Order: sequence, then structure tokens, then C-alpha cells
Amino acid sequence: MARRCAEGAVPFKLVLLLGALTALGALTIDMYLPALPSLARDLDSTPAAVQLTLTGTLVGLALGQLVVGPLSDVLGRRPPLLAGLGLHVLASMLCIVAPNVGVLGALRVLQGAGAASASVTAMAVVGDRYSGAAAGVVFSRLMLVLGVAPVLAPTVGGQLLRYTSWRGVFVVLALLGTALTLTAVRGLEETLLPGHRGRVRPRHIVRAYRELLQDQVYVGLVLVAALSQAVLFAYVSGSSFVLQQQFGLDPQEFGLIFAAGAVPLIGTTQLNVLLLRRWESPQLLNAAAVLMVASGLVLLVTALTGGGLAGFLLPLWAVLGGVGLAMPNTPAIALLRHSSASGAAAALLGAARFGVAAVVAPLVGLLGDDRGAMAAVILGAALAALAVLLLMVRPRLLVSRERVDFTFAGCFRTMTYVVDCCCAGAAERPR
Repeated sequence: MARRCAEGAVPFKLVLLLGALTALGALTIDMYLPALPSLARDLDSTPAAVQLTLTGTLVGLALGQLVVGPLSDVLGRRPPLLAGLGLHVLASMLCIVAPNVGVLGALRVLQGAGAASASVTAMAVVGDRYSGAAAGVVFSRLMLVLGVAPVLAPTVGGQLLRYTSWRGVFVVLALLGTALTLTAVRGLEETLLPGHRGRVRPRHIVRAYRELLQDQVYVGLVLVAALSQAVLFAYVSGSSFVLQQQFGLDPQEFGLIFAAGAVPLIGTTQLNVLLLRRWESPQLLNAAAVLMVASGLVLLVTALTGGGLAGFLLPLWAVLGGVGLAMPNTPAIALLRHSSASGAAAALLGAARFGVAAVVAPLVGLLGDDRGAMAAVILGAALAALAVLLLMVRPRLLVSRERVDFTFAGCFRTMTYVVDCCCAGAAERPR
């Protein structure tokens, strides 16, 4: 295993490559979102059935990580990564000629499984190389790249629809997978040396997962990460229909609004680097959960009372800010607890995130595909995340510093500081 660093400079090229690998799943999911209404018409299907193709991708991402994670602890990081990228390219090419929603959904499962290798490998490489605050910083940088992907994907997809159909989106995804494969071959060194690898036996894989599941704090962190992802995917799966059909936006306008929503998501992940100078990851995770719940409640009230577009978007963007603050801190805490099995730990973390998202994705459509349904699912997932955090993770016990304040007032002060940093440009380190 490469030497693990607790502090120091992080190579920009490595972060960019790992971020691109992590973002492949998001690009695979989000790039065709503007095409969902037209895809339903083209394949003579319903919105709920079309949303199941999104679920298929999430299922593939979840199951793929459960397989790739332990294999990467045994075979090294590069072989499973390159095999998965190849599968992604092949599935993308077959999606181009899919004749109906059923076939497309099955191919999206394979496409998601291929993208899973990129995501879990990137996280495992961070676990191999970094620990402590350095890991939190690297994860924050990865979230920047990961945040840009959902911003660009629907926008690019919307622009592609000016010149091609939804099938053209999969042409671009196939080309993207090919480019990432070539880049990984040349630019990603093996970080898990033979002496640190496990054995290729099923019982060792089962043992690794059993040890992870026996750690209550780790399981709680996995659930918090999954429920935070559920908040995000309730927005992702429902936004295309809500914004285009209820608020009357066209695909290009939807892409711009979707991009604007990623600003708080990206902003809080990067602000996390500064916040880590004053607070620890468990404290920031606690504040993120409170922010998601408070904003989700406002969003639901606004949705049910029939407010305008601005009144709907503002609390929604605040929710996304909470998700962005939770995203880097959850894996930073979870992977540090199981650094010797970072592949399996990252796999279970990723599988839970996408597995829960797979359940949530069609839920908005089943509840009515309107703003009220989307807001209700968002608030429900946020409440569940806060409950798990307080009952299972108990972040107070994970903080090593003497000054710890997990009261509501303490969380409010943390969020107030976040706002102050944003307004002041976050130029100075807090005293």
C-alpha cells in the first residue's frame, strides 16, 4: 500500500483523475435527465416506467460496488477499474440501439455496474494514500469535481437534444468512458501493493463485510450517507418533470436551473475544507443534517401552499447545501475506521448510497410526480438521516477536541459561520 499521509499537499492531477472517475456515475445518471419526457414519448412509455431506467442505473451502481470493492482489496485497484470501464463503454454502445424501455433498463444496470468500478476505486485510492484531515480535504476536492458533473451533465444533455435524440446522449457516454479508460491506463498507479492484498476466497470477502456490519458507528455512517443521497436523488429524479411540466421550463431552461442548484452543493463541499480548520467532521455532519431537515420542512410547506418558482427553488437549494456539507465528511469518518479494508468499506458505503437512491428514484413518480411529492420524499429522507446520526453514530463521541457543542444552538452557530464565510469570501482562517 502506498504511504498514507495525514497532511501536506495533494497532487492536483491525481485529484482531477479520481474526481473524474467518481463523477462517471453521476454523468451516467444525469446526462439524459432532460430527455426523460421525450424518451417516454419515443418509446411509448409512462413517466414512472422511464424513471425505472434511472433505477436500473442505480441498482447497477450499488451491486457493482459490492463486487468491485472486495475484488480491489484482492487484485489491486487497477484491474477491476479497467474491466469496469470496459463494461461501461460496451453497455453505453448497446443503449444507443435499445428498442424499448425494458431493454434500456437492463442495459442501464450493466452501465451502472461498470461505472461503479470507477467510483469505488477512486474512494479506495484515497483510503490507501491519505488519513485524518488530509483525507477530508481530498474528499472535499473530489466533491468539487463530482459536483460539477451533475451541473454539466443535464446542461450538456439539453444542448445535445437540440441536434440529436436521447440516443445521442449514450454516444457521448461511450466516448467519455473510452477517454477515462485511456487516462486511467496512463495516469493511475497501483496503490495497493501485493503484500497488502487479501486472499481470493469468498469466505474472506464475507468476513470483511461481516466485520464492517458489526461496527455500529460505521453502519450508521453508511445509512446517513445513503439517506443524504436519497435527498439528492429525490430532487434528481423528480426535477425534470416538476420543473418542465409544472413550471413550464423547456429542456435548455431546465438544464440551467439544474446547474444553478449545484452551486450550493459544490459550494458547501469546498467550504468544508475551511470549516475543518475549526471543527471536526462529526460536528459538521451534525450541522449538515439539521440544515437538511430545516430546509426540507420549509420546502414542503412552500410546495403544498403553491408558491412560485423562486419560492420553491430557494429552500430546495438550501437542502442541497446541507447535502454538500454531508458528502465529504461521511466517507472521511467511515473509511478512517476501516483503513485496512478500504475497498470493501468504500464499496458498502457506495452500494448503500445508490441502493437507497434506487428505491427513492421511482418513489417521487409513484407519489404523483409533483412538487409536493418531491418535497415530501426529501424531508422524509432528511429526518431519517438526522435520526440515524443521533441514535447510531452519536457524533459527540467521535470528536477528540475539548470544545464540543452538539446542541441545536451549536449547530446553528456552525451554520451561521458557514454563511459568514460565504459572505466574506472565506478569506481568513477562524481563530
